[in-house]
Amino acid sequence: MIDKIFKDRDDAYKQLYDKLPIASMKMYNWIVIATSLNSVPIAYKLSKDLEGRFDFLFTQKITAAHNSECEIAIISETQEIVIHEELLRSFEIDIDDIYQEAKQKYNKDIQEMILKYRDGKKLINMQDANVLLIDEGLNTGLTMMACIKTAIGQKAKSIAVAVPVLPEVTIDDVDSIADDLYYVKSVPHFVAIDSYYENLENLSYKDIKKIME
Repeated sequence: MIDKIFKDRDDAYKQLYDKLPIASMKMYNWIVIATSLNSVPIAYKLSKDLEGRFDFLFTQKITAAHNSECEIAIISETQEIVIHEELLRSFEIDIDDIYQEAKQKYNKDIQEMILKYRDGKKLINMQDANVLLIDEGLNTGLTMMACIKTAIGQKAKSIAVAVPVLPEVTIDDVDSIADDLYYVKSVPHFVAIDSYYENLENLSYKDIKKIME
């Protein structure tokens, strides 16, 4: 049986907050970025605590042809692509097919989301900024890696990552390209994010708009 670490997102936020060096972080200006739809409540609260600016970074998954749960790659709204090389080889997928599908996801899904939920505005300018990337948990870590690559590509001054829970195997990958990594719990045999929450409701974009209003 899997031990529940958090009651809900509010509890995850409180526990994550305690892991952050808030006093020293408040000495700097921050841009806090939600890297998934469901992470917005946590990210938005932290942006208020740090008196920083907030935005949402749109991404899309590229999955295996016969398994919609199996992430092969991620593309971000700045067209940064991160590919799971081992799965690519295991499924014998042509990398050109991945780039082709990523292009389609960008042109259709991501552009549509930017237009609908950000009124067509570009992602907040991260150049020379301290960026804090937030998620409610990591599964494979591909989405977070794509978001880190986006921040690097946007010439952020520093990049910190904060998540309530993540697999142990992703720690070194994230730590290798982010300046700081904060988390409440790392799990050796990770199952799924919602397995570590007693209550974790999926949020819609309408829910997110209400939170931000």
